[in-house]
Amino acid sequence: MNLRDLTQQFASEGRIEAIILRPARGESAVVVNEARAEPGRGLLGDRRANAARSGRQSSKRELTLFQAEHLPIVANWCGLGELQPTRLRRNLVVSGLNLIGMRSPFPDAILEWAVGDEVIIQVTGPCDPCSKMAAELGLGSYNALRGHGGVTARISAGGLIRVGDRVRLNAIQNVEPKGLG
Repeated sequence: MNLRDLTQQFASEGRIEAIILRPARGESAVVVNEARAEPGRGLLGDRRANAARSGRQSSKRELTLFQAEHLPIVANWCGLGELQPTRLRRNLVVSGLNLIGMRSPFPDAILEWAVGDEVIIQVTGPCDPCSKMAAELGLGSYNALRGHGGVTARISAGGLIRVGDRVRLNAIQNVEPKGLG
């Protein structure tokens, strides 16, 4: 089996553990049981979707995801007893999948992921920590989150996302590499 084949195989599905909306800059993030995802906008009720105009070209950062299994690790590295996911301001907390593995290392193969019954996303890259997150979590938190800040995604097909929804590989799109042919 070659490396390309290995990067397209997953031992299990993921699960949505939490959905978090950030209503406006500077306001506290809120946990909800469900949210509507719209291509080009993100999650309705989130500040990113509120700022985006309908019909806008899609962005690589319409949605942010955080690895549920990293919450206790990051909390420990930050010297915190526990870490509530709202403090990280990421939209979806996902368990059961390595989020970094949800993006193909090959530019000609795009992994599409089904979230629940309707939503399709493509992981677009890492979601690095920022100074606001460091201010929220305290001394050393920026370095604690490096490589563990989650990922960004583009929404290909919109719909409803609910806590408990499955996250699974939906399709592999083969695209022609840029600069060839």
